Amino acid sequence: MKAKSFKYIQLNLVIALAMTLFFSCNNDYNTVNNIDVLANEPAGIADSLNLKYTDSTFLKANLLSPKMHDYSNRNFPFTEFREGVILHIYEGNEKNTVFADYGIVYNDTDIIDLRGNVIIAMSTKDTLFTEQLYYNKENKWLFNNIKATLKSKDYVTNGVGFDSNDDFTNAQILEVTGQFAVTE
Repeated sequence: MKAKSFKYIQLNLVIALAMTLFFSCNNDYNTVNNIDVLANEPAGIADSLNLKYTDSTFLKANLLSPKMHDYSNRNFPFTEFREGVILHIYEGNEKNTVFADYGIVYNDTDIIDLRGNVIIAMSTKDTLFTEQLYYNKENKWLFNNIKATLKSKDYVTNGVGFDSNDDFTNAQILEVTGQFAVTE
C-alpha cells in the first residue's frame, strides 16, 4: 500500500509541477521584448576610465574616457566610447595625443574608428584635424577619405583623404586643395 501511495504522491507532484510551469509561461509582448533589450546591453560599463599601459615599467599609453561600453558579448564584439576619448602615447620623452568625441574599437578586425573633432597632436608639433579617422592596428596605419588638415611648423595642407603610418613619418594628405604660391 505504501508503494501505491508513494507513486500517487509522485504523480501528484509531477502534475502540480507541470501545471505550475504551464500557467507561469507568459508570452506577453513586453516581457519578450525586454529579453531582446537585455541581450543588447553591454557586458560591462566603465565610468571615468583612466587606463595605463606599461611595458618594462615604462608608461607607453594612457587612455582616458568619461565612459566605456564593452560589447564583448556580441557576435561581432566591440568597445564603444560614446562620450569621447583621449589617448596619450609615449615614445621615450615624447608624447603624442589623440582626441575624439566618439570612438569604437572592433575587436575581431582590429579597426579603431574615431569620430567628431578628431585631433592628433604629435610631439613634433605636427597636428592632424579631421572629423573621422580609422586606425588599422594590425597594419599600424591611419586613414580616411574625408576632409583633413595637417598643420606642421612650416605649412598647412588641406585635402580630402589622409594616409599615414602610425608614427607619421609617411603622412600624406590626399586630393590636396587650397591656394599655393608657386615660384618659377
